Amino acid sequence: MENFVLVLFCIGIGMVFNGGSLVQSAGSFPCDPSTGLNSFPFCNTSLPIGDRVKDLVGRLTLQEKVQQLVDQTTAIPRLGIPVYLWWSEALHGVSNVGHGTKFGGSIPGATSFPTVILTAASFNTSLWKEIGQVVSTEARAMYNAGQAGLTFWSPNVNIFRDPRWGRGQETPGEDPLVASLYATNYVQGLQETNGGDPNRLKVAACCKHYTAYDVDNWKGFQRYTFDAIVSQQDLEDTYDVPFKSCVLNGNVASVMCSYNKVNGIPTCADKNLLAGTIRGNWSLNGYIVSDCDSVSVYYNQQHYGATPEDAAADAINAGLDLDCGSFLGQHTEAAVNESKVTESAVDQALINTFTVLMRLGRFDGDPAQQPYGNLGPNDVCTNDNQQLALEAAREGIVLLKNDGSLPLAAKNISSLAVIGPNANVTNTMIGNYAGIPCKYTTPFQGLSAYTQTLYAPGCANVACIANDSLIAEAVQTASSADATVLIVGGDLSLEAESLDRTSLLLPGQQQQLVTQVADASKGPVVLVIMSGGPFDITFAKDDNKISGILWVGYPGEAGGAAIADVIFGAYNPGGKLPVTWYPEDFAVNVPMTNMNMRPDNTTGYPGRTYRFYTGNTVYSFGYGLSYTKFNHNLVKAPELVSLPLDACSQMKSNSCEALSVTHTKCQGLSLEVHVDVNNAGSRDGSHVLFLFSAPPSSTLETPQKQLIQFRKVHVHAGATERVLFNLDVCKDLSIVEQTGTRMLPVGSHLLHIGDLQHSVSVQISN
Repeated sequence: MENFVLVLFCIGIGMVFNGGSLVQSAGSFPCDPSTGLNSFPFCNTSLPIGDRVKDLVGRLTLQEKVQQLVDQTTAIPRLGIPVYLWWSEALHGVSNVGHGTKFGGSIPGATSFPTVILTAASFNTSLWKEIGQVVSTEARAMYNAGQAGLTFWSPNVNIFRDPRWGRGQETPGEDPLVASLYATNYVQGLQETNGGDPNRLKVAACCKHYTAYDVDNWKGFQRYTFDAIVSQQDLEDTYDVPFKSCVLNGNVASVMCSYNKVNGIPTCADKNLLAGTIRGNWSLNGYIVSDCDSVSVYYNQQHYGATPEDAAADAINAGLDLDCGSFLGQHTEAAVNESKVTESAVDQALINTFTVLMRLGRFDGDPAQQPYGNLGPNDVCTNDNQQLALEAAREGIVLLKNDGSLPLAAKNISSLAVIGPNANVTNTMIGNYAGIPCKYTTPFQGLSAYTQTLYAPGCANVACIANDSLIAEAVQTASSADATVLIVGGDLSLEAESLDRTSLLLPGQQQQLVTQVADASKGPVVLVIMSGGPFDITFAKDDNKISGILWVGYPGEAGGAAIADVIFGAYNPGGKLPVTWYPEDFAVNVPMTNMNMRPDNTTGYPGRTYRFYTGNTVYSFGYGLSYTKFNHNLVKAPELVSLPLDACSQMKSNSCEALSVTHTKCQGLSLEVHVDVNNAGSRDGSHVLFLFSAPPSSTLETPQKQLIQFRKVHVHAGATERVLFNLDVCKDLSIVEQTGTRMLPVGSHLLHIGDLQHSVSVQISN
């Protein structure tokens, strides 16, 4: 999604211009008693929502209807309905991206959490939900102040398939299970229904961008025209998995279709994807929205649809309910008049959108008299909220290397050199789709709180164009200090929406800066990588002069304090990588446009993500060190799962290599795995215990291994905590075969639990 500019002549109520953008004005709401226009049945809160929506839609003319199909709606004064601006964002805090949100006045900023990729690295599902709850509280407070809408087009749950993708920072990483659990928890936190009533949403979330979207701008390939060629197998077991979880488990209020085509059809015009899958198979209780200008894009740039009216009809007939843009508002009336789409189809789209607004209380009168009506400026940027932003950054930071020098002891360091283009940054720390933070703590400020510091940027910016004098100054600074912290990496000039990378190496002269500073340093050298995506830092991994390496993502408003807390040992790092870190030859040899997850030995294509990638790695998915040592002991695990013989008879093949989950009698069959986690060190710490399954090798193109569950557990020094995994045989041990059918392989499934392995045999019994 990207910003676009519209010039409107506004007639009606409920909108003001503020700083060049449109925002909802405080005190302007439908069914306002002061207008005398609150006696309509759609204003009657004692009626079922379905009846209220039907009454509202039935009162609209066709001309009024089509102007409600766009994100910046037109007011309907005769019914007391003001303008509504649908587009607000809350990816990792309330954002100022979109027409619906504006900072200033009584709410000048909001809590800015780490970008999603770092929050995902915490592998803490309760943290993900808690962040969603805080963000929605601040969002509702801004709505009550007239500074935001109620519909937030977040989160981004696309799979981080390729390390060069500029928007990977917005996602929970490369694993479908992790992305699904993040989606479910964050959505539930955002929507946080009042008293558990699904008809009382706090705000409405939106899972985007459906589907197989992860090429923005790479070597001439643009998201606006890219055709993702994707197998049914990869759709079912990778690309669609988080979206399915959003709808089925998160009960998300909206799904956004993407710019790209999938197998030749624009996603926002694909009836099988929208009406068939999202609305049909998954039973979405909400609306489907286009990415901004997607309908216009597929008509004008993908040349899909003979006329604008055809393109508009294709979208509505496919199941699209709302256009982020103006295309449907311009061409739908003509499409109806030309019988290319029915007015009843338009009505259904409006029923879907107005139903969500009803669930949000948009037509229940004064927001101050509703649930959450007490929220206001004092609920934004609270101390607790900002403390949670700090905790999220701490939990996500990943320790990649430590020769024993970390954590640093402040008492032994009289001077600390803080060096690098990201050493004293502010905006860089909040990444994509951010708002205006409550405040910033830069890395330099955070480290300065622990000891005397000396600062030298080394490079003017992350591009790090040749500047020998800046590098020489950094080398001199490091040589005079007791220890050195180098903070390098990327920013939005390198990786962002509409900007993919072409290399995995540190940009410009950053590697030269790191190497020369490390060589000159007389004490420990800590390298900090601030980025959304991975880098090939093999040179630093193998350099004995570099004592430790941290990856800190884009750590949010409190990032500098979190980095310092980890480096000086006030916090024991426990984050794990949510993406594979590939070597540079991956970027050289593998085209970003190949959407296949599985390797192809005939062409040398190595596959994608830890599940299928067959090449070398710099760091593996799930990697991360601690300042303490954790040991694992398998206490209990079954060795055999028996399935009835008649399960095999349901198969077309007589080999019974794998059984269709649909026909197999294993529903409800569960396995318990008990693991003791012992902290053998002297520091308390949190540990993420991963449970992977490696299916039996077969002709079904199975993953090398796949994550089936994980647990985060806090273990005191010297203590032991028992972790229970309860496995659903059909769900956790199954795989997806070529046609997209979920199958349970027969044979030995190897469970990887921490550093342990255990075999479970799935067999057919007589």
